[in-house]
This record gives sequence, C-alpha cells and structure tokens, in this order.
Amino acid sequence: MNIINNLNFIFWGTPDVAAETLEILKQAGFLPSMIITSPDAKQGRKMLLTPPPVKVWAEKNNIPYMQPNTNTELRLIFSHYVRPSRISRSKKLNEAQCNLSIVVAYGKIIPEDILNLPKFGSLNVHYSLLPKYRGASPVESAILNGNAETGVTIQKMAYQMDAGDILAQEKINILPDETAPELRQRLIRLGEELLIKILPDFLENKITPIPQDESRATYCQKIKKGDGLIDLNDNPIKNYNKFRAYAHWPRTFFFKNGKRIIITKAHLKDEKFVIDKIIPEGGKEINYRGF
Repeated sequence: MNIINNLNFIFWGTPDVAAETLEILKQAGFLPSMIITSPDAKQGRKMLLTPPPVKVWAEKNNIPYMQPNTNTELRLIFSHYVRPSRISRSKKLNEAQCNLSIVVAYGKIIPEDILNLPKFGSLNVHYSLLPKYRGASPVESAILNGNAETGVTIQKMAYQMDAGDILAQEKINILPDETAPELRQRLIRLGEELLIKILPDFLENKITPIPQDESRATYCQKIKKGDGLIDLNDNPIKNYNKFRAYAHWPRTFFFKNGKRIIITKAHLKDEKFVIDKIIPEGGKEINYRGF
C-alpha cells in the first residue's frame, strides 16, 4: 500500500467522460498531481470559446493543469516534469516526479517517448472488450451493431491506437432499451472500479500483461453529425439501435419537406420502430403523430 499512498500520477483527458472519471478517482482517494487536457475550443451556434470539462474539474479541485497545443509544448512540459532518473539530483524534482500516466479520452495522439516516460508507463481505460472496437466510438458501436454485451479494458498504452497489452477486462450486459449515455455511465463506473482494483497489483508487478490478438481487431470511427440521419423505411431494429446509440449526439433525425426533424423519444414495439416525440426544425418538442 506504500506505493499506492505515494502514487504520483498525471491524468490525461478532455470531455465529460474524463471529468466523471476524475471524480470517481477522487472519491476513491486518488488525486492527480497534474492534469493534461485540450485547449479551450469554440462551441455552439455562437462559437463561444469554451473550456473542456476536465479543465473545469481541475479548477474546481485546485489541481494544476496544462493545455498544450502541440507536441513541442508537451515536451517542454515534460522536460520539467519527469522522474528523478531522467534529471540531475540537484534539480530536486521529487515532488513533481511522474510515476504513472492515466489516460481517458484525451483526444490527441500522445508521443511515444512521453507515453513511456513514467516509471510505471501509461494506462488507458477503454470502453470495449479489446481488441474489439478500437477507436473513438466503442460504446455507440456496440449498440449500433446490436451487441448483447460489451465491457471495459485496462490496457498498458502503446503508440498504436488502443493496441496496448491488456491488464484487465470485465464484461457487462447491454440492456435492451439502453442508450449510449446510460451505458457509458455504467461503463465509466465499472472501468474506474476495475482500475482502482488492479492498481496495487500492477504497481507491485503482479499482473502479467496479455498482448492483443491483432487478427481479431476491429475499429470504430469518430462520429459525425450526419451519421444521425435515418431512413424511416429502413430496418426497424437498425433504426432503433441508431436512435439509442446517438441519443446524446448527434441524435437521430430525418427530413420532411426539406426540414430537419429530430427524434427525441422512440421505442421498439412488435419489431416496429415507433417514434414518440420529435423536435421540428426551429420548433419545440412535440408528440409525433406522423405526417
């Protein structure tokens, strides 16, 4: 437990899922000594400069954070934030040494030399049963494809996307009417509980990493706004799965007389896709009664 108590780690993350992970780690008694997140970005119709959720969390919890724009800036940060074996003793940076990196949805490729810099390397919580669904949208992809189960993987990060050795996995059933936001919440909790559970053994070198089977690897892409378009005459189960997968963003929609109609509530009944509520373009949410 001495290793755990003295664990000095950096957290990498950007969106809500990463901020939620930080809160769970905090509740378990783990606070990062430094946070790396993405720069503020313009969002919304008014394109207002908006801080990422992880930055908001860091400020609320008084944790130092940095928002590098480039790998050059990253390397500058880590030239001052490294473990003692890489610096002269005279610099006395023991208090800032990095034992471990934990990465959750950072959103950028981290250079290999920085991934390998911490004494214990870099860990990633990925919301699929790797090597299945490597990439940006594993939760949505599992629902889109009608999978009955998914899970979380704790991996030792490698430079290739989501290809690191597996340290631990845990499966979870996907409920029949579960949306991606609902499933993601369960996976976040499951993933962080699993991470906290294995950390002592990992830090004491009691876990044997398992290489991924490359022949079984599948990939999922970053979701685009246009992916939410559905054909009401398409397969009902396919449409319902798409509605569930894109319930948060970009949501599912169709066009009527050139107007975009967003589906906000729907269900599957007798293998038919039933739309309950919609938002007509420029309007408010109403009950759907067909056109």
